Amino acid sequence: MTKHRTLIKDMEEELYDAAKRVADLAYCPYSNFPVGAAVLTEDGKIFAAPNIENVSYSVTICAERNAAAQAIALGNRSIVAVVLYTRTPTPSTPCGTCRQFL
Repeated sequence: MTKHRTLIKDMEEELYDAAKRVADLAYCPYSNFPVGAAVLTEDGKIFAAPNIENVSYSVTICAERNAAAQAIALGNRSIVAVVLYTRTPTPSTPCGTCRQFL
């Protein structure tokens, strides 16, 4: 576990920057709430993705699920950190569906 803490600390700024950068790519015409997420894998790789909305809310893809799915699709099975970026004054947390997914 100490190895993961060190990795997270070393990559914290890069994770935040990646999440912030992809928030600009969000497709959110219904909520106007762009979200960027970055996940860090055990081997130090970062996967970042935005939220992608759909008029049918249940088909919307949250940023954190989008980023985690990319990591998993490329063979990374161990996610050690997740960073969410929103343009709100207080931090946002993953929704219940994303918590289950992660």
